[in-house]
Amino acid sequence: MSTTKIYDLKEKSLQLLQAYQEAPNADLRNQVVRLNLGLVRKEAHHWVNQCRESYDDLIQVGCLGLIRAIERFDLTQGCAFSSFATPYIRGEIQHYLRDKGCPLRIPRRWLAIKQKAASRIREFRARHNRQPTDVEIAQSLKISVEQWQEIQLACQNRQLISLDLPVGEEGSNSASLGDLVPDPQYRSFQLAQEDRIRLQQSLIHLEERTRDVLEFVFLHDLTQKETAEQLGISVVTVSRQVKKGLKALKSLMLTEL
Repeated sequence: MSTTKIYDLKEKSLQLLQAYQEAPNADLRNQVVRLNLGLVRKEAHHWVNQCRESYDDLIQVGCLGLIRAIERFDLTQGCAFSSFATPYIRGEIQHYLRDKGCPLRIPRRWLAIKQKAASRIREFRARHNRQPTDVEIAQSLKISVEQWQEIQLACQNRQLISLDLPVGEEGSNSASLGDLVPDPQYRSFQLAQEDRIRLQQSLIHLEERTRDVLEFVFLHDLTQKETAEQLGISVVTVSRQVKKGLKALKSLMLTEL
């Protein structure tokens, strides 16, 4: 894309952003989204090879971050929209991947060995018409039996088990796994959800600058230096706003109890 065309797109994007700030509506917002889809595609390309999620899913999630950036962008700050929007897009994708990610991390080398083992097992079954033993698999992979068994156990524990899984003899009116597993965390989960709602309600009452600082630092995982650059303020100001915001949030949430 030529430099002139890129400049024209940026100019048109800024014009639409200004119009959106003066009179917010879905049509203007969607036009800005379409003009800046390249920012989302760039982030999606970066993350698609590092996760199991599809490219289209990452695009959709990234667009949510782009919309949040459009709604919060302030032309008076003198910041380029692309620089402002990228952390929102990246943060939205990262939060999505964290929520979708497996709670048990397995070294990549182990995953590669497991995939290699699957191929070797298929070849062994086709040649010998039986399942290979752990010793035979380990020898084929040139690793110890103990390491192979450890890899198997790690991959097995990585798989989630449904709480609806029946427990007991097949055909009997046995209970499900969920019926037998106590859940002492249930009330804690309820309280955490209630705290989250109170936190969202309290954020609304903060000054806009303080709220923006807290969202960049705590919701989008930016450093205080990166936050200062995005908002066009000093690192010292960011630090003060964080302390001020946390103190105000604590006071607001305690008042609501």
